Amino acid sequence: MAKTRQQKEEEVKVLTEKLQAAKSVVFVSFSGLTVNQSEELRKTLREQEAELKMAKKRLLKLALEKAGLGTEILEQGIEGNLSLAFGFGDEVAPAQVLVKFAKANEQLSIKGGILEGRFIDDKQVKALASLPSRPELLAKVVGTIQAPVSGFVNVLSGNLRNLVYVLNAIKESKS
Repeated sequence: MAKTRQQKEEEVKVLTEKLQAAKSVVFVSFSGLTVNQSEELRKTLREQEAELKMAKKRLLKLALEKAGLGTEILEQGIEGNLSLAFGFGDEVAPAQVLVKFAKANEQLSIKGGILEGRFIDDKQVKALASLPSRPELLAKVVGTIQAPVSGFVNVLSGNLRNLVYVLNAIKESKS
């Protein structure tokens, strides 16, 4: 059944809000994906604070224009269904989930995305997916900051340990 104008306007409004709220968006096209595979993908994305939403290209174009983003993705002449994975938490998470899922399911193909308000192509999305996640990067930063401090503590404890050995040797030589 065809959607009414009011339903379409509401869908454009929801898409616009999601586009503005998302830290990153990945555009995917799929055909032949089973319902179980689709549900598995949605569940995996939800675990990563992301959401998958299908949209008609015409309504998506209106939402992209209202959100102040370019419509380059739609100018590529994408065939078939177009879905958007909105990343609300980690910017890298939707790209990582979709690239991993696309390797296992050939029906899913990545078409591009939006990161920091700019359009990125499929190669850039795949490169983004190869980056470590935010918690991993934070752990590396903490480890890098902690390394000199722990080295300094080891140097100081080494000096104290040597002092104790010298004092113990003097005590033993006098007794």
